[in-house]
Amino acid sequence: MHPVAILHEVRQLYNVSDRLDLLAAQHPLISEALISISGSVRNTATLLEVLVAMKITPLSGLDPAGG
Repeated sequence: MHPVAILHEVRQLYNVSDRLDLLAAQHPLISEALISISGSVRNTATLLEVLVAMKITPLSGLDPAGG
C-alpha cells in the first residue's frame, strides 16, 4: 500500500473518532463507552501516522503532513 493511501486511512480514522465523539454527546447512556472507543480509534490513527512517518516516509521522501 502506498503511503498516501495509508495516510488517507489515517484521516478516515480521525473522522470516525470525531463522529463517535459527536454521538457520545447525543447519547448520554452510552457516552462513556463511545468516548473510550473514540479515544482508541484516535490513538490507533496517531500510531499509524507515526509508523508511516518513521518507516515509510524516509524511504519514499513523502511529506506525511502534505498528504
